[in-house]
Amino acid sequence: MTTTALDRDLPPDIADLPATLDWLAHLRADAPIWRDRYGMHHITRAADVEVVLRDTATFSSDFSAVMPGSEKMTKGMLTRLDPPEHGALRHLVSASFTPKRVAGLEPRIRELTREMLPDPPATFDLVDALAFPLPVTVIAEMLGLPAADRGRFRAWADGLFSLQVEDPKEAMDDPTVRDTMGEITGYLGDWCRTRRADPVDDLISALVTTEVDGRVLDDEEAANFSMLLLFAGHITTTLLLGNAVRVLDAQPGAWEALRADPASIPATIEEVLRLRPSFPLTARATTRDVEIAGTVVPARSIVVPWLLSATHDPEAHPDPERFDPTRPGIGGGAQTAFGHGIHFCLGAPLARLEARVALEEMTARYAGLSVGEGDQRPYTGRVLGTRRLPVVAT
Repeated sequence: MTTTALDRDLPPDIADLPATLDWLAHLRADAPIWRDRYGMHHITRAADVEVVLRDTATFSSDFSAVMPGSEKMTKGMLTRLDPPEHGALRHLVSASFTPKRVAGLEPRIRELTREMLPDPPATFDLVDALAFPLPVTVIAEMLGLPAADRGRFRAWADGLFSLQVEDPKEAMDDPTVRDTMGEITGYLGDWCRTRRADPVDDLISALVTTEVDGRVLDDEEAANFSMLLLFAGHITTTLLLGNAVRVLDAQPGAWEALRADPASIPATIEEVLRLRPSFPLTARATTRDVEIAGTVVPARSIVVPWLLSATHDPEAHPDPERFDPTRPGIGGGAQTAFGHGIHFCLGAPLARLEARVALEEMTARYAGLSVGEGDQRPYTGRVLGTRRLPVVAT
């Protein structure tokens, strides 16, 4: 192993994907449990990542014991809850994300896609034209939020996913984080109060009127939950569509192959998710001393399972850098990019549908689609993708 990889005390910037993949490969080989300068333990082998994500008793999603001050900002946040509360809240909205219910959205998604895509020949920004407005319009309609506010949603998402906090354990004490989260939950809290007084057929109304374990969510819980649904409900697809076009652009003949065989689009999406998961890493807090890959991680430690490393682990996916939509074992619940266990992404069926419809419509409309010149403004930190994607359609 090169001394450079071992000598680092923080991960590389995710915007430099080749450097990050190289670093993760070195860690999988020689330091599968790696401790950074802040005492966070990074988990890189696929088998270990899966154990961490499935064992909720040992690896908690509740960070209140290790990140003081996080309780208020994560109250009602599904991704930061453990059983049994997690199950009760997930059940509250799971009916809106069943495959059958999501499938019923296909006509609307296809209508929006056709309206948003420019006719060829055209040079445009894929994120501006489709990858952002399509999923944010869909989730806003599901929540009952005005589509006219989507510019505000984009500014918030860009702000949240671009924040650079030196010590992640102190993120909740960062004034920029507090101010941004406060602005978002203030906006959503107003909508929660409106829907509580006058409920309609939307997700926010369901959040504020449905009993969970004998009680209804308060406005703070409902606003936090709404925030999770709003951002998780669009950023995954926004990043996925951009990543799909970038991956296809690097594979000679891939676009033409999809045009010739649209039935291969779902498998292509799964392979894009494996190669470029929208969220390359997540985090958990240990509730006890635990041994992982021969290393004892103390209780009240933060561990960082790298989904990107798991999806590129040759022990799980032979020849992992090769683009192969026929690769077995990457679809459905086996898709590591959507997580594992109880926190498997609630919106996975919706993200898959939006991506499939978008690629079907783009490959039908454009004989060719290539990445053009211009600044793509890659994200840094915890998401993998770009804020911009200039493309040339023929």
